[in-house]
Amino acid sequence: MKLAVFVSDYRLNVDTLNRLNPAKLGIILVQNGVYHATLKENGALSSLLGKNADFYVLMDDLETRGLASKDIGSNVKIISYGDIVDLIFNDYEKTAWL
Repeated sequence: MKLAVFVSDYRLNVDTLNRLNPAKLGIILVQNGVYHATLKENGALSSLLGKNADFYVLMDDLETRGLASKDIGSNVKIISYGDIVDLIFNDYEKTAWL
């Protein structure tokens, strides 16, 4: 199964994601979940970004929070609303919201 997971909260416990075992996992960071994509002061990444997955962050939610592409990890792709639709219809069979 190919699963896209929307993450909208920064206080996410990655235990839920650890129980998922899809053939392909995409994590789409939206709303306050975009903070997972940002680099911390010491250059460390969120533990969420250590997962074996494709990572996406919604550009509008980054900009709303005063963040830019220079603020995010290199393994995170910035996408638009249209890109989310394309991912759902073309790349992933199921979606979940955490």
